[in-house]
Amino acid sequence: MQISNANNFTDDSVSWVSAENLWILGRYMVHLSFEEIMRISPIEIGLFISYDNATKQLDTVYDVTPELAQAFLERISSSNFDMRNTSTIHRLGLLVCFYDDLELLDAAVAQVLLHQMIRCSHLRGFQAGVQKLKAELLEIATENQTLNETLGSLSDAVVGLTHSQLESLSPEAVHGAISTLSQVSGWARSQIIILSAKYLAHQKVLSFYNVSQMGVLLAGVGTQAFHAMDRRDLMQLLRSATSLHVSDLSPAQQHGVLSKVMEAEDTASGIVEIQGPFFKEVSLFDLWREPGFNSTVLKEKKIRRSQALFLFELLSKTTRRPEELLSAGQLLKGVTCPHIEAMGADSFLAHFQYFENNFSLLSPYQVNCLAWKYWEVSRSSMPLFLLAALPARYLASIPGSRCVPFLISLGKSQLDSLVLDFHKKNSILKKVQQCLSHTIADEYAVDILGNLLCHLPAAVIHRGLSPRAWATALRGLRDCLDLSPQQKAAVRLRLLEQHGLPQNWTAETVKDLGSFLVLFSGDELSSVATKFPDILQQTASEMAGTLPPKEFLQAVFESVRNSSVENPSSDPSPGCHGIVAPSFDDIVKLAEANACWAPEDLLCLEEDTFLRSVELLGAVRSFSLAQLRKLKEKAVQVWDMPSYWREYHIVSLGRIALALNESELEQLDLSSIDTVASLSQQTEWTPGQAKSILQGFLEDSGYSVQDLKSFHLVGLGATLCAMNITEISLIKILEFRVVVARIGTLLCSPQVLAEFKRKAEVVFGEPTDWSRFVLQELGTIAAGLTKEELRMLDKDLMPYFQPSAIKCLPDEIFKELSAEQIASLGPENAAAVTPAQRRQLSMVQLQSLQRALDGAKTRSWLDAPPSASPARTPSSKSPPGAWVSRGLGLGYPLLVLMPKLVW
Repeated sequence: MQISNANNFTDDSVSWVSAENLWILGRYMVHLSFEEIMRISPIEIGLFISYDNATKQLDTVYDVTPELAQAFLERISSSNFDMRNTSTIHRLGLLVCFYDDLELLDAAVAQVLLHQMIRCSHLRGFQAGVQKLKAELLEIATENQTLNETLGSLSDAVVGLTHSQLESLSPEAVHGAISTLSQVSGWARSQIIILSAKYLAHQKVLSFYNVSQMGVLLAGVGTQAFHAMDRRDLMQLLRSATSLHVSDLSPAQQHGVLSKVMEAEDTASGIVEIQGPFFKEVSLFDLWREPGFNSTVLKEKKIRRSQALFLFELLSKTTRRPEELLSAGQLLKGVTCPHIEAMGADSFLAHFQYFENNFSLLSPYQVNCLAWKYWEVSRSSMPLFLLAALPARYLASIPGSRCVPFLISLGKSQLDSLVLDFHKKNSILKKVQQCLSHTIADEYAVDILGNLLCHLPAAVIHRGLSPRAWATALRGLRDCLDLSPQQKAAVRLRLLEQHGLPQNWTAETVKDLGSFLVLFSGDELSSVATKFPDILQQTASEMAGTLPPKEFLQAVFESVRNSSVENPSSDPSPGCHGIVAPSFDDIVKLAEANACWAPEDLLCLEEDTFLRSVELLGAVRSFSLAQLRKLKEKAVQVWDMPSYWREYHIVSLGRIALALNESELEQLDLSSIDTVASLSQQTEWTPGQAKSILQGFLEDSGYSVQDLKSFHLVGLGATLCAMNITEISLIKILEFRVVVARIGTLLCSPQVLAEFKRKAEVVFGEPTDWSRFVLQELGTIAAGLTKEELRMLDKDLMPYFQPSAIKCLPDEIFKELSAEQIASLGPENAAAVTPAQRRQLSMVQLQSLQRALDGAKTRSWLDAPPSASPARTPSSKSPPGAWVSRGLGLGYPLLVLMPKLVW
């Protein structure tokens, strides 16, 4: 880009940066140096700001740093623009996020600034400073006025209000500000609970009109309250725009809605109205009751695999051309190998585009079946990446002349989802290297590789990438989510060769490295933390959602501690003299790096800091139990004993709740299933703690096990694993049958899974009668099968175990599978076999396992017609309903029982 008049200035006091040049630069103005910005003429910066499109340009400077933003603000201030004028504030774009002229600011201007700061979420990093500024403006905006009076005018800064401030609000104020509150993003779950309670306290009755006003606050409505709503109101809710927020509800809340919708005799209209991800919660049992499905109705719905297997089987029997179902969105998950094999060659080739365009929906087993079908129908036109789904030896069929198409085809796919076996993946990568002649010469070769770049061996990364190829490869490697330690070491060596030692890096180098900084040791990052703390913190904030190595977190921690202002408490807690406790700003900046605080530092948090940051601290995944215990102690100091805690207190704790011992858990008020559901989101409970939560709910709610509804079972989650055999037997079949899929996600003990399996037999019949979709629906419950039952399962069913169920099968039971059954597992389930299970297998079984991993062909699905079912034929004594439904692919005992359960 050529900037006009760039060389016309020789006086160092005058900048070449004119208003015109700023317009030309656009968002790239952030690449000007601090010194250059400070030399911009007031007249030129004034002309730029007065330009109508200036705000649009400033709205795009999402990577501006605080230092550069302050420089631009200073230059604007030096022009004839009043920085407190509403018109000027509206022109500042993202610079408003760094506004610092707060002295003697009046409440009206503070409110204008807060409204403009909604856009600050687009900034790349520096959110701690934004939150601090919003808090200061919030204080000014509410000066001489109560929160009740100003609530609707505070924009999204309201998410910074503490629990006590929200509790102080009147129901009338919340009702009056609901149009603002319902649209604000960034609420914590505990805040939503408080605000929803305030709003509903004003409304009294839960109607469609009331909940339709709530927007994001809908998630604060209790499960029991949803279930108590009028069914017609709930149906109207599902049809309305507010249904978009139903996916934000917890699984327990969603089942509270579902159970009410399904109460009526005619459930047809109810199921059809359920949209998006919410549809995945509908049980097989309720799908069976709905006769009105067609492929058009299903197109916009999210479907789990067991539902898809059932619905594809059902619709393929009532559709003249089953191939037409392939266009029905997620229904593709239900296509079986017999369905694929039954397609004529011309029809298969004509409809293959539906598979190709939706590969992310297909299981490795389905892809393997597609590959075999294509090989048999037209191997000459076969998409070359599909060869990866066939046994490794088939790679030899690729001649040198087809290498480039092979690499391009494979590079556009995700190798990890195509190939799950380590040895087979190595064979493919050897073929890739052979095609590349063991070197990557330039950027064009990198482009050809595509996603394969993430799988290149460390030696190729270190020595096989030419200097011409390296820059392009580095951009591609940045997107690789799961590089091996060897690959990471190779990238690190190349970066050191390119940039030298970290102590010599420039700010630009550190910015360019970005997420690659995690590859360096603590000693190497120490100098970066000292010299460029802001850049390191910005990099860390851009990595939100990942879990960086401890050494990187420690470097971020050092950078924050070195740059933060220490303000020792004037009234420290006992034992905290001399300890500089974490500030709220520190906690926001550190995010996951808060795991580097000493436990004693966390106990010394000031009360206000704890209240403002408890939710952030509860989300830190790397805290040790010792750190969590100190935070729990702080919670007791601030909120008193657990017996005084309310639902929003418990919800806000997150992982901190794991530090509660059994006695403390017994003190909690667990009468609400929503409180229990928030606790059951944690997966690290000991059996004793889980039992305390379960018993606490039963005692505080007054329910016995036989009283539990479907939404209670879902809310209890992993604590169900703490039930004993007697308790499980008391669960009502009417409730159990609609949440089987949810319970099938739990990783309970073999004894508990065995009891759930016995429960499942009452619904679905004996294991020998289970169909594909039933086995898929059961999930881990299927791991409760006995040796004898497992041996009797038809081999055709083996691919329809969920991988989690395979992992949960006890070693001594898994070894009872025949070699034929193991060979039929399919690639995904074969990859789920644990090392302990492998050690129990014979040589013949191990060979069968390798065949399954390799994608070897099994004759069973080639020979069977599409409608084949392993279920036994109904007897002549079966009720008519069983015969009719048997045609829908349901196992006979399920259908004999279903009439009893429904009518």
